[in-house]
Amino acid sequence: MKTITKIMVAMDFSDYSLAAAEYAAKLAKDTGADLLFTNVFNQRDVSLMNKAGKKFLEFSAEKNLERHMNDRKERLNDLARRITGNDIGVKTSLRIGVPYEGLLEEIKAEKPDLLVMGAKGRSSVVDMIIGSCAQKMFRHSPIPLLSIRGNWKKHALRSN
Repeated sequence: MKTITKIMVAMDFSDYSLAAAEYAAKLAKDTGADLLFTNVFNQRDVSLMNKAGKKFLEFSAEKNLERHMNDRKERLNDLARRITGNDIGVKTSLRIGVPYEGLLEEIKAEKPDLLVMGAKGRSSVVDMIIGSCAQKMFRHSPIPLLSIRGNWKKHALRSN
């Protein structure tokens, strides 16, 4: 079995992804692995901003996207610091695209040994029709994927 040296965490800031991040941080601390927190800004939202920018002259899609990207990067970095402290090597990454495709691109670029993600995330009607990001990652991930369901601490306490 391959040694785990880098763990990627798919972050969408939902409660599920926060639980996944906490679990991944504990796992990284126990194994001595580094962490990579990755967030993918949905291309669908970028397209809506661009449409709004064309329709409403006072709305700047570029400025709005830049503001959103800066906010997400700040939230991602803050979250990484709060969850890991100074005990674990951590890197953050922000991409724009279809969420599961962005995660696959990040895996290809960064070559983590394990992907940790929540069983659910930011759901929508579209996800119910075409399938969730987690489902697509289960089918397409080239590396082992650990799915964290709900509040793992609560479940871990029950089993002790």
